Amino acid sequence: MLELRPTCEHCNTAMPPTSLQARICSFECTFCATCADTVLGNVCPNCGGGFAPRPIRPAHNWRNGNHLGNHPASAAVRHRPADPVAHAALAAALQAVPPGLR
Repeated sequence: MLELRPTCEHCNTAMPPTSLQARICSFECTFCATCADTVLGNVCPNCGGGFAPRPIRPAHNWRNGNHLGNHPASAAVRHRPADPVAHAALAAALQAVPPGLR
């Protein structure tokens, strides 16, 4: 189950569970859309994967107890800004690898 982390790991902007601006990689590293697109160029600085919009967990119990009340979002902040030099090197290295082999 997704943690629904509360902030962008790079700029620390708040992103509540209902945020349409949250982006995650396959390891659930969480960034705001601005950082994911403009600062990171759709490359996760932690794993090198790409980003996708984070799904919204329903606030109400529409079915089977699957909602924020039973499965609350994480409150643990992971503020670890990307190092611009290291990230540029990672992004450049990924450019040299064919997409199917990344």
